[in-house]
Amino acid sequence: MATKKKPEPPRPIIVKKITMVAAGHHGGAWKVAYADFVTAMMAFFLLLWILGATTEKQWRGIADYFTPTLVKTKQGSAGSGQGVLGGASLTQVDNYPFKAGQTGTKTLTIPRDATGGPKEGASKIRRSSRAKEALEKKLASTERLRRLARQVRMVDTTQGVRIDMVDDADFSMFRLGTTILTPQAVELLAAISQAIGPGGGALTIRGHTDALPYREGVPGNNWSLSAGRAEATRQQLLRNDVESARFRRIEGVADTELLIPADPHDPRNRRISITLAN
Repeated sequence: MATKKKPEPPRPIIVKKITMVAAGHHGGAWKVAYADFVTAMMAFFLLLWILGATTEKQWRGIADYFTPTLVKTKQGSAGSGQGVLGGASLTQVDNYPFKAGQTGTKTLTIPRDATGGPKEGASKIRRSSRAKEALEKKLASTERLRRLARQVRMVDTTQGVRIDMVDDADFSMFRLGTTILTPQAVELLAAISQAIGPGGGALTIRGHTDALPYREGVPGNNWSLSAGRAEATRQQLLRNDVESARFRRIEGVADTELLIPADPHDPRNRRISITLAN
């Protein structure tokens, strides 16, 4: 007789809970950081390209465009009113940033070796201007010097006052083809020595010649001649009590700096230049 099977007990129900993490190892947060990095690099290389494709003048224009506050600062500064300085003084305190404790009597920069008080602000530029005025006065003192003054030209340069002693058809600083000063040149250099005075600024002497070549068989050239004439001028100034420590350069430039470029043989190209530094 067959036996009946027992019914199987019910199987247990197992519930598995899975938690999804969106920003895990394979999430998208790193993509955001990478995109920011790429954007920054693009901006950096774009900046390098702009710097390489623009000129210095354009850079300044861009810088001025992004600094409009400078105009406002300047409008409220010393001497910014209507008219010249607006009735204000050059030594008035301004309101620029980083003025470093500026006071009303110390706005002018004074060189260490300048004379005078802080308010006067005496400088080497003023000293060379005085020498120029003194030379003009000295050359006008006698009839003979007034005639020689026609050979002298004074030019204000960035380095200082340049005194040019220029030859012409009726006057020569040196005997032809030599480094020997003429009597008129000696007299002229004596007046210049008195005008530039003792204790003045540094001196540079430059010799110039015309383009006339030397005769065949005569040793020398315009380079050695111009340098020799500059040295002869220095020696004469030394005899006139100009201190040797004041001389900075003695130069001979031959005919490379013509006064009359249209005519290289013009006697006015022969000259001696003395520059009194600021």
